[in-house]
Amino acid sequence: MPQNPITKYTNEDFPKQFQEQPGIQREMTPIPDCGEKTYKGSGQLKGRKALITGGDSGIGRAAAIAYAREGADVAINYLPVEEPDAQEVKKLIEDAGQKAVLLPGDLRDEDFTRSLIHSAIKELDGLDTLVMVAGEQQAVEDITNLSTEQLVSTFQTNVFSMYWMVQEAIPHLPAGSSIITTSSVEGYDPSPMLMDYAPTKSAIIGFTKGLAKQLSSKGIRVNSVAPGPYWSALQISGGQPQENIPKFGKETPAAPLGRAGQPAELGGLYVYIASEHASYATGHVFSATGGMRAN
Repeated sequence: MPQNPITKYTNEDFPKQFQEQPGIQREMTPIPDCGEKTYKGSGQLKGRKALITGGDSGIGRAAAIAYAREGADVAINYLPVEEPDAQEVKKLIEDAGQKAVLLPGDLRDEDFTRSLIHSAIKELDGLDTLVMVAGEQQAVEDITNLSTEQLVSTFQTNVFSMYWMVQEAIPHLPAGSSIITTSSVEGYDPSPMLMDYAPTKSAIIGFTKGLAKQLSSKGIRVNSVAPGPYWSALQISGGQPQENIPKFGKETPAAPLGRAGQPAELGGLYVYIASEHASYATGHVFSATGGMRAN
């Protein structure tokens, strides 16, 4: 039976809460729904080998769960401090009967990020799906208070790491492979308090479309997912000011569905883009924003 999207997930106020960046999902209230109890696979990614950055929590976790239940072996990258969340994902992948590989490390480190691809290839015995979800977001309400340190850090995590990973991965990706980036509604309709984060998401959109054209002759598809406001550790660890947390995702008419999205609502989209069902889709940005502007 179809479900009303307005009431499918909680639309109650979130309690104020703060964790140091990057935040641990298991310590959030409420804990984001990443499809742990609901996602059911049908073999759409059987035999695939995927690396997912940010796969310990939030949207990346939802993708990892969905990929495993669709038959893919999955490696996830995350920061070492996020190990408790990563161990939960490892068990969920293995419970689906698939191989789980944990590859902790900081994507701001070029040497690590380049080696990440080769570690995934070694552990998975190949790679055909590269899903880049990890992101850094810290709200700063006055641009004069935006430090160079934060600006560089945000671009390293959100943009530069994609170049490093793709440069290392391309020689090893067979025809039919899929590269998926994660942009945002912020790439189209920037928030004034996200003057570093929002431009990285615009850059990712350009990166995706240009790379899709460059790799089309190799039979490698490149697409992006542009989420709107989703409930995740990104928000409660500085991504939003504390006063915004209770009404996060509920502002209308900016968010017509009147609630924040849950990561579980994106798992199937990441599956579709990677699967053979999307074999004619490349250079496209798939938006899931709850009705917010995404063009």
